[in-house]
Formats: sequence, C-alpha cells, structure tokens
Amino acid sequence: MSMVDERPAIAVSSVVFATDFSSCSQNAGSYARLLANYFSAPLLVAHAFLLSRAAHEVELSRATASRQREDLKARLAKVAGTLSSPSIKTDPILLDGNPHEVIPALADQHDPSLIVLGTSGSGPIEHELIGSAAEKILRSTRWPCFTVGPKAPLVSAGTLPFRRILFATDFTPSGTHAAKFALAFAEEAGGNIDTLNVIPDHSKNDAEQLTEMLDPYYDALDRLVPPHARDFCSPHTFVEEGNAHDRIIGHIREHKIDLLVLGLRKSSHLGLEARNSGAFRLIADAECPVLTVTG
Repeated sequence: MSMVDERPAIAVSSVVFATDFSSCSQNAGSYARLLANYFSAPLLVAHAFLLSRAAHEVELSRATASRQREDLKARLAKVAGTLSSPSIKTDPILLDGNPHEVIPALADQHDPSLIVLGTSGSGPIEHELIGSAAEKILRSTRWPCFTVGPKAPLVSAGTLPFRRILFATDFTPSGTHAAKFALAFAEEAGGNIDTLNVIPDHSKNDAEQLTEMLDPYYDALDRLVPPHARDFCSPHTFVEEGNAHDRIIGHIREHKIDLLVLGLRKSSHLGLEARNSGAFRLIADAECPVLTVTG
C-alpha cells in the first residue's frame, strides 16, 4: 500500500445520523453533532420505519397521515431540535422502508456522506448482533460509517474527543482512504495515531526469525503515515500476533484509544461476512467509537 502523500483532507458534504430513538442513538447523536460541526456539513437526522398494517390502512382509506407517522415525525423533530445549533443546519428526515436500504440511499443523495450510527450490540434482551439495523446499514453502504457501540464513552458538545486514534489495517486498498480519516481527525483533535497490523501467531519461530518476519510489516505500516503528518500525530507502529479481534480490543484498552479506524474489504480477516465476528463484533466490544471504510 502506498503512503498517504497529500495533506490529510477528506470531503464530507453531509452527516447522516440514523436514529432509532434508543439510548445508544442519543450518544451517537452527540458524536454526529460534533462531526457535522467539524466538517461544516448539514446534519441529516433520519429515522426509517415500516408502517403497521393499521396505519397503512388508515393512509390508504383516508389519504391522510397515520398516527404512527405523525408520532414518529414529532419524535424525530424533537431529536433534531436537541442537536441543532447556530453553526449546524439540522434536518429531520422520516423515511419509509427498511433502514439498510433507505439510509444508504439518503447518503447517496447527499454525497459525499458520513453515516453515524448507534448500536446496542447484543445481549439477552436486545436483538441478535447479526440482525441489528446498524450492522445491515454498515454492510449495505459505500460510505464511511461512524458507529457508536454500547461501550463507547458519552460525549458532549466541544471539540472532537479523539486524542488517541488506532488505525488497524490489513493493507487492503481501502486502507489508504481510511488512513486519511485517521490523519485528518488526529490533526484536528491534536491526537496521536497508533498503526496496527495483526498477523497469525508465529510463536514457534526463534527471535531472529521472528524479527526478520516482522520487519516488512513495520516498514509497511510506517509508510502509511507521511513525513509531514509526523509533526502533529506522533505515530507509533505496532505489529501483533494472534487473533485480530482480541488484539485490537486489547490495544484499545491498554492504550486508552478514543477512536478505532478500520480500512477493510469484505473478504478480509477483519471483514463483515461472518456471523457475530469481524468489524461489527469489534464495534460491539470496543470502548470507543469505530470508523469503518470499506472497499
């Protein structure tokens, strides 16, 4: 993978915040407001729903909005109102349809977009991980997704709280674009970047063989951060052996990471194809928000 050789600038014309009115969505909304302010982009506060049979019959027979639709419009307007500020244009948008279809379509209409999601992950009462709307949106969209999981810290108004950023990569082409996001956020927040690649366990090799094996990985990771960015992001390079999920989660905890950035492809070992694994499992377990950029 080539080095990011230009200034770390990324284009975002709209921030699409998909809410389901849950407590996790409330925290995600606070992050969405910060991101909209950072990008000087309008904040589109969206909720996707399917009409109940009774509401559908009302709208067909009376040619008027159902109580379900009116109630959702009122709730959405209230959420948008709490996120508005003099510096941010906030629009509530109620969408008919499945979230994983209509949310990406909304982002496409206002491209280039950044989608912000909240998710409760999995639990004995919550829906299963594989069935969550957030995961389906993440699978369906071509736009970067900023997902706030159940363990992410609460955030309030202010500057971007990304003092320590972890960029985990498997050297796929999508990683270059993801690195731009990591670098841009690091510059804005005055943060540091850790770059991490997790490789299979080679514990049976002796120390000399292991060093020779790991050196190319360190060199490749170092090339992801251009010389001019080293002045503001104080990069640190890590190559770790073992299970990718466990090593990334461990790094987040040990180094008190504020944002995890993943440059992924769907077929990678960090990818999205396996049930209860991959990127969405990281989102559910990470004690910070996760930005995914897929290719």
